Amino acid sequence: MTERRPTRGEHQKALAQKNKKSAPKPSKKKWFKRITLTLVAVVAACFIGGAGLFAFYASSAPELDESLLKDPVSSEFYDKNGEIFATIGAENRKYVKYEDIPKDMINAILATEDVRFFEHGGMDFYRLGGAILANFRDGFGAQGASTLTQQVVKNSFLQNEKKLKRKAQEAWLSFKLERKYTKEEIFEMYFNKMLMSGRVYGFGTAAQYFYGKELKDLTLDEEALLAGLVQRPNAYNPLKNPELAEKRRNTVLGLMYQHGKITKAQMEEAKKVDVKAGLADDATRQKFSGSKYDAFLDVVINELEKNGDGSAMAEGIKVYTTLDPNAQQTVENIMNEDSNFPTEDIQSGVAVIDTKTGQIQAIGGGRNYGAERGFNYAYDLKHQPGSTMKPLLDYGPAIENLKWSTGQTLVDEPMNYTGSKQTITNWDNRYMGAITARKALYASRNVPAVKALKEVGIDKAKEFVGRLGINSENVYESDAIGGGDITMSPTQMAASYAAFGNNGVYNDPYSITKIVYRDGKTTKDYTPEPNVAMSDYTAYMVTDMLRDVVGNKPDASGTAANVSGLDIAGKTGTTNYSSADFSKHNLPDTSVPDSWFAGYTSNYSIAIWSGYEEHFDPITTWDERRLPQHLFKQILSEISQNVETPNFKKPNSVVEATIEVGSKPLKLASNFTPNEKRQTELFVRGTEPKEVSNEYAMPELSTPYNVSANLDLEGQSINISWEHDAMLNPETDEPLPTTFEVSATREGGETISLGTTDTKDLTVSNKLEDGNYTVSVVAVVDGTRSKPGTTSFQISGTTDEDGKDKDKDKDKDKDKDKDKDKDKEPDSPDNPDVEEPTAPDENGNNGDNGNHNGNGNDNSDNNGNSGNNGNGNGNAGGNGNNGNTGNNGTPPGNNGNNNGSKPPTTPTEPTAPDDGTGSTE
Repeated sequence: MTERRPTRGEHQKALAQKNKKSAPKPSKKKWFKRITLTLVAVVAACFIGGAGLFAFYASSAPELDESLLKDPVSSEFYDKNGEIFATIGAENRKYVKYEDIPKDMINAILATEDVRFFEHGGMDFYRLGGAILANFRDGFGAQGASTLTQQVVKNSFLQNEKKLKRKAQEAWLSFKLERKYTKEEIFEMYFNKMLMSGRVYGFGTAAQYFYGKELKDLTLDEEALLAGLVQRPNAYNPLKNPELAEKRRNTVLGLMYQHGKITKAQMEEAKKVDVKAGLADDATRQKFSGSKYDAFLDVVINELEKNGDGSAMAEGIKVYTTLDPNAQQTVENIMNEDSNFPTEDIQSGVAVIDTKTGQIQAIGGGRNYGAERGFNYAYDLKHQPGSTMKPLLDYGPAIENLKWSTGQTLVDEPMNYTGSKQTITNWDNRYMGAITARKALYASRNVPAVKALKEVGIDKAKEFVGRLGINSENVYESDAIGGGDITMSPTQMAASYAAFGNNGVYNDPYSITKIVYRDGKTTKDYTPEPNVAMSDYTAYMVTDMLRDVVGNKPDASGTAANVSGLDIAGKTGTTNYSSADFSKHNLPDTSVPDSWFAGYTSNYSIAIWSGYEEHFDPITTWDERRLPQHLFKQILSEISQNVETPNFKKPNSVVEATIEVGSKPLKLASNFTPNEKRQTELFVRGTEPKEVSNEYAMPELSTPYNVSANLDLEGQSINISWEHDAMLNPETDEPLPTTFEVSATREGGETISLGTTDTKDLTVSNKLEDGNYTVSVVAVVDGTRSKPGTTSFQISGTTDEDGKDKDKDKDKDKDKDKDKDKDKEPDSPDNPDVEEPTAPDENGNNGDNGNHNGNGNDNSDNNGNSGNNGNGNGNAGGNGNNGNTGNNGTPPGNNGNNNGSKPPTTPTEPTAPDDGTGSTE
């Protein structure tokens, strides 16, 4: 058999496979060469591209200007109307020549900011490499490598932004600056240009501002502190933040030792110095002009620092603020008037915020606040808030999470903190028992506040206040009454309270809307986004309770803050010293360290703190305690003039219901709930009670009296009339709907119903047989029946079908009337009027019309069979209408059977006595 030969195609395929197997593999050396060439090409391309981009950016860099290099560039500040109110730059600057700068001061700056300054040519590439690695690791902008030269350039010509264009221009101008000026001249520019704090420029100015000294007189620790300020001028201000300033100073001392500028002994000795020891006091510190609204400007500068623009003022920016010049001037006028303050040294901090937006309208940093004052009581202060914390941490969260009513029953009673023997007391050392959440808040009771926090839970309460800008790592039961870990400033408190007046929407407080950089085009928006912090029902219900704080209720704690004609809600607060503090510092019994008031309308939210500079200089009088309320009233009155202030509007999610106070669970008040137990409260829609309380039964109805019955002339109908004292609705004082059932009972016979009416008379057809009858009238209210009021009358001669007997009876009646007329004696004008005793009626009633007083001022006419006295309960204002049995009346007074008597006198509602305990917490 012949063997099959491969086809041409198969032969070519086999040949290709053989060649493939026999081809030599590329060596590792060749692969390395290829990779290297590729990388070189990429690097070359990047270098060429980068160089081109650098050249492009550098070509658009501004020219060096010596005047800008040596002097700070002024920044402008605008109010909310677009008017300039401050310009800050070269004012009050002390310029220092290089040869006058102490050696240790130079070393402190170089060790901190640019240790190779005298070695590089404007750029420190060694430091730049480390910064690049850090930026790759932590993200662009994580670490800078600016030299002193670059900082001078940036603050003289460029914007404070981390962009490649700016960095390229900065590097190019730094090289140019190094070629044009000596190192000493550049250092001198830096030394006199840098922003040191607030509106203080240059190290020489800072030495006088902080220490009241010339540079040559500074100690090592003071020089180190000033050198550390440049990085964060306001944060490291020792007047405001001594702890941060000390930490930064010690860092600088450590760097000086690390780079061989000082010895270890010098470092350790300088670190031991109290950071506040050498600071100048207000009397000697140099005054710095620049703004007539220094307290507000301090807040603006702090906000720039907070947003990473602390040094931007040195670049000539325009800052557009929320300042309301009218409100600011009002606050300053009031704060600077000594007659508004009860003592010479008491201090106050005031923050005025727009309720709807969170914009800071005005700041009162302290009495006679000036640029030389370091501590702003409206912004920098962080103190315990006292009872102003109760709406924020207790009742707000309870309504939001548990849907509490404002009428929620809480018991004010002796109680300890959980796991503690410490008793929670109230300011007056009294307890009120079962009260509503509304009263617990407006009367500022401590025990119910702690119970509210425990009920809602600390976690939910902490989450709630977190949405109001209040962040605290720990929350304790004592925070329920503002005596725990949470501390606040008036600015933050005003912003937090504003959310209640803004339908539950919270805005962070802010003083800057935007900044515009030197080019006039680049802007940065500072306006924060609003956040929904709570439901609208929570906001309104808390607001409605806080209205009562400034209302006229006897136990209200904030009545001194009320402004007539404005819908205001607010809360008072005081803090306390511990028992150990009282003993250690020998404090008077009435001592407290802080007094607060926070209040708001639909336009403004204002928070005010008062106290003394030193914690253990106590507030001891009520005038001092009420100072925040008085300041609030003055400020709000003035800034609200000629400004429309809408009332707070109740949302559809809230409904009203009249409850019986103290019921648990809450029940609707019945028609018979006493006035003092009736209260109209607010509920989250759908949670209002449906069940009516039966705690108080309907009182006994008044008996109809002066009942009369007679036949008409023809004897065809019976006319019946009576009088009756209607029961009043306790809520409206209007008569309750009353019907009357009328019947007649024949002597020795049956009872016949004559009809029902809602009037006090009844006419019915005469269908009764001859005989003696007793007519009864019974009042009926809501199914409850009174005792019958009765009268007797006779029917006779009405059965003759021809009517003759009726005529005879009429004639007889006429004859009787004539006989009576004959018996009458004429009146004698000479005889004095003598009240004759009343003859007994058919039932033998005595007709005693004397005023018999029971315990409840019952001036009632007693017309009963025996004339017994009925005793009404005076304390309840009850009326005892005395009748056959002389029953003892309970509120509003049980009524006896009044046959033919006059109506009793209704007593006046008693007025709650003033116990003289005062109206503040």
